[in-house]
Amino acid sequence: MAQRWKIFTVLALMFMLGFFYRVSMAVASQDLTAELGLTAGQLGVLSGIFFYVFAVAQIPLGPLLDRFGGRRVIALLGVATGCGSFVFALAPGYHAALAGRMLLGIGTASVLMGSLKIFTNWFTPQEFPTVSGFMVAVGNLGNVTATAPLALAISRFGWRNTFLAASLVQIILTMTVYLVVRDSPAARLKISPVPADNAGRPDIGTLQAWRMIFTTPAFWFVSLIAFFWYANYMVLLALWGGPYLIESVGLTRAQTGNILLCTSVGFITGSLLLGKIVTRLFGTLRKTILAGQTLLLIAMTVMLGPAETCSRPLLAAVFFIIGLSSSSGVIIYPLSRDMVPHDLAATAMTCVNFFLLMGAAMMQNIMGVYIGSFTRTSAGYPPEAYHGAFLIPICGLAGTLVLFALARGGSAFNQTEQQGKTHAG
Repeated sequence: MAQRWKIFTVLALMFMLGFFYRVSMAVASQDLTAELGLTAGQLGVLSGIFFYVFAVAQIPLGPLLDRFGGRRVIALLGVATGCGSFVFALAPGYHAALAGRMLLGIGTASVLMGSLKIFTNWFTPQEFPTVSGFMVAVGNLGNVTATAPLALAISRFGWRNTFLAASLVQIILTMTVYLVVRDSPAARLKISPVPADNAGRPDIGTLQAWRMIFTTPAFWFVSLIAFFWYANYMVLLALWGGPYLIESVGLTRAQTGNILLCTSVGFITGSLLLGKIVTRLFGTLRKTILAGQTLLLIAMTVMLGPAETCSRPLLAAVFFIIGLSSSSGVIIYPLSRDMVPHDLAATAMTCVNFFLLMGAAMMQNIMGVYIGSFTRTSAGYPPEAYHGAFLIPICGLAGTLVLFALARGGSAFNQTEQQGKTHAG
C-alpha cells in the first residue's frame, strides 16, 4: 500500500507545479504588462492561450493514456513544461511569452488526467472520489504558491528569475516521475482489483470510444457544468481577480495575493472534505455538485460591486467561500469515469476536461476584450468594466445550473448517478 501513496505524492507535486503555472498570471500581470507593454486584450490572450492548448491537447491525450499509460506520457510532456517555463522567463516580448505559455499548456495537459488514469489501477472505485479530491487538494497548493508567495518572490527576485527557478524544479520532478511512478501495481501488493466491466468485450477504436461517450446524455450535462464552473473559478484566480482587486477595490499587490490565497485555501479545504461531504450531506455526486455550484454562483456576485465596499475580513471570507464551493466541481471526474467501461476511463475524463479548459480559456479572452473596450486611466480600468466582464461567466453558470437541475438525461444519466452513490461510499 505504501507504493501507491508514494506514486500519489510524486504525481501530486507535479500537478501542484502545473497549477502554479496555470494561475500565476493574476499576480504577475502588472509586471508583465509594464515590461512587455501588453494591452488588456493581449494579457487575456497570454493567460488564456495556456487553457486553449491545454484543452486541445485533451483530444488525443485520452486515447494515448489508455494505450500507453500515464507514466511515459506525463514524463515526456514534463520536459515540454520545463522548456516552456524557460522560454517564458527569457521572453523579450509578447510573442515569445505567448510561445512559452503555449508550451506550458501542452506540457501540463497530461498531469491530472494521466494521474487519474494511473489511480484507476492503484485505487478501487470506492476510493476514487476521495483520492481525486486529495489529488486536486494537493495540486491546488500550486494556487497557494502562485498568490502571496509568488508576489513576494517577484518583489524580491523579479518575475523572470522566479520562472527560471520553476523550470529547474520542473525538470527535477519530471525525472522523479519517470523513476518512481508505475502505471499499475505489482501482483504482490494484492489491492482490490477494479471491476472487470470490459470482460468479454472486444477492444474498440478511438472513434468508437468517442461515439460511445458523445452519445451519452450525462456527458453533455457534466461537460456544461465543467465549462462554466471552471470559467468562473479561473477568471477570478488565474487572471482578472488580481487586477480587479488592485484597480477597483484598491488593494496592494501583497494584499491581493493574500485575498486570492483565501480562495486557494478554501478550494483545498473543500477538496479534502469532498468524500465526506458527498456521503454525509448530499448522498449523491449530482446533488453535491449542484449545491456547491449554487453557492459558488451566489458568492461570485460580490464581483459585481459589493467587493468594493466590503471590509477586508469579510472580503477574505467571501473569497474563501468561492474556493470552498468551487471544489465541488472536482466531482466531474468520478462522474465522467462512471460513464464508460474502465479501459476507457481516461478518454471519458479528458473529453470532459476539454470543455473545462475551454471554459477557462474562452472566458478570460472574452472578459479581456470587454474590459479593453473601456478607456484605461492612470489608475487602471473603471470598476464598471470589471462588473460587466464578471457578469458574463456568472450568467453562464446561472443558466447551466437551471438546466442541470431540471435535466433528467434519460437512463444513461440515471445510471451514472446511481453509480455515484455507490462510489461515494
